[in-house]
Amino acid sequence: MKKSLFYTFAFSLALGLTACSDGDDTYIDKVLAPIKGDSVDINPGDGISDDNYYRELWRPQIHYTPAKNWINDPNGLVYLNGTWHMYYQYNPSGEAWGNMSWGHATSTDLFHWKEQPVALTPDELGYIYSGSAVVDKNNTAGFGENAIVAIYTAHGNREQQCIAYSTDGGMTFTKYSGNPVVRNSTYNDFRDPKVFWDDTYQKWYMIVALGNEHRCQIYASDDLKTWKLSSTFSVSNYSGCNTGCWVCPDMFPITYKGERKYVITVNTSNGHPNANSSGVMYFVGNWNGARFTLDQYDYPLWEDEGLDAYASVTWSNAGDRHVAIAWMNDQLYSGDYPCSPWRSAMTLPREQVLEEYNGRPLMKSTIVKEIEGLAGEWRTAGSLLDVKDAYQLKVPVSLASDCVITLSNGAGNKYKVKVDAQNRELIIDRGGDTGAYSSARFPLSNVRGKLNTDASDVVLNFYVDQSSVEITTDDGSMIMTTLVFPASIYNMLKVDGQTVNAQVRDLARVWSK
Repeated sequence: MKKSLFYTFAFSLALGLTACSDGDDTYIDKVLAPIKGDSVDINPGDGISDDNYYRELWRPQIHYTPAKNWINDPNGLVYLNGTWHMYYQYNPSGEAWGNMSWGHATSTDLFHWKEQPVALTPDELGYIYSGSAVVDKNNTAGFGENAIVAIYTAHGNREQQCIAYSTDGGMTFTKYSGNPVVRNSTYNDFRDPKVFWDDTYQKWYMIVALGNEHRCQIYASDDLKTWKLSSTFSVSNYSGCNTGCWVCPDMFPITYKGERKYVITVNTSNGHPNANSSGVMYFVGNWNGARFTLDQYDYPLWEDEGLDAYASVTWSNAGDRHVAIAWMNDQLYSGDYPCSPWRSAMTLPREQVLEEYNGRPLMKSTIVKEIEGLAGEWRTAGSLLDVKDAYQLKVPVSLASDCVITLSNGAGNKYKVKVDAQNRELIIDRGGDTGAYSSARFPLSNVRGKLNTDASDVVLNFYVDQSSVEITTDDGSMIMTTLVFPASIYNMLKVDGQTVNAQVRDLARVWSK
């Protein structure tokens, strides 16, 4: 297999996926490309045996992918009546970015997803860009008790915020006749509203990103229809945060050291310590119902230490659980990687808690407990791993000395992870030997992640699928996400520098007709 396939796509470098406009965006007829809400074939496996369904080379077996076509940001994450709804940026018409709509999938366990008909499609106001969804329990908007209300960016000549509502549990939506509910005639980039209800102040709040201005605005509303600007959030005195394009913000309460705090997350198109790549920054502070006051730490803090977790957001209406998911990709290479007929996947869903480490807050992320429903029995991991679809590998290592963990396959593809004991870091070699790639910017041999622990040893969990590796520590002190495209799943293990007692267990594929 050739290491580099060099696919080309017209939108690969000028993507609107979550990229920022340059000020000369013109809304033309092609923006309103004809798309039907039911145009996606959600049963592509009809007439295909279960053995071949969702079995294309590199097709993830435990991560969400649509049957076909392009996806990017997760949108409108909302939990209601036992169902996890995941909407997302989707092109119903092809494998490249375009015709931005909201795709839709549902799950009862965050792993077995059913692809639903497209939920929202472009109109005279523009493409349907990223946003959020809430359950209006008190019928504040007048659409009905427990209506699901989607809040999204309409991307036309200007980006403006709109709403749509569902009275059938999120399966179909009606766009509000008074759209846009937040107009914009000023900003080139004004997008990705995340909305939440605050019980303390009995109001809805919306945080919106201003792209290259490196700011967010926070609005307040009583009814989801009429919004008033409350305040602006920026971190101008932290130069490391003011890079790239700020998109897909999130804002939510969380317990930290026994106190109620608020977290703001911001996704940026570049600036991450690893190769100046995309990433998710988080900020901790207090909220008084009008303004977020930042606690002073050494920002930026990064949610994922790897290369391929972007546009991360959390589910609303999930009680005390903070469950997040991200688009498994990076703006370094965006659409340039060798998958078909689908393009892109979501990360595994993560449970988040905020704890103190070295005098500052640390967002800990572990894979959600529901993964136990996929898991087989643990067994000793030898040099040859008897695996097929996806698996979890548990490797306890000492931090008294360095070691190198190598995953490989019979085709000679290798994924190496060095444990740098002195610096308490992992160093991933995601170079050309890992498998195929379509962009010269994809191979990176020095991807570093801090372990964030003072312990004498650490347990590393490798969640390995057909085209990705996600590494976490047992307590979530570090998570690193990387895409890979080996000729076949890595099924060999070698550890140099230490003797370890590794274990492996199968993770059952989630797809069936």
